[in-house]
Amino acid sequence: MREQQETRTDEPEAAVAATPGAGPEQPTGETSEVKPNLARDIALYTAARFGLVAVVAVLLMLAQVPVLVAIAVSVVVVMPLSLLVFGKLRRRVAVGMAERTRGRRERREQLRAQLRGDAPADAE
Repeated sequence: MREQQETRTDEPEAAVAATPGAGPEQPTGETSEVKPNLARDIALYTAARFGLVAVVAVLLMLAQVPVLVAIAVSVVVVMPLSLLVFGKLRRRVAVGMAERTRGRRERREQLRAQLRGDAPADAE
């Protein structure tokens, strides 16, 4: 819930467009539904990677490897390992980021067209 509030305060137009009866800005409402999932997916992916670093570091420390060396080795080992282990989650994050980027690009182009006078200002 808190993640949804934070993403909506960052972009107030997305919160307005997500309300029922927002008018012709329905495509913007679709991208606002992706943002909470994107924040959740990024948080999950980050936590999963940190967790994997911790697990590998603990395993190395159980093998009598010094703490700093175990952490350094686990960070290096987990980088490629997380690509394999968390592939589905990584793809969800990538798709969410691509959708958000596409929505922002469309809104920016629409605004530029309005500023040039090429498009009607009915979105206001």
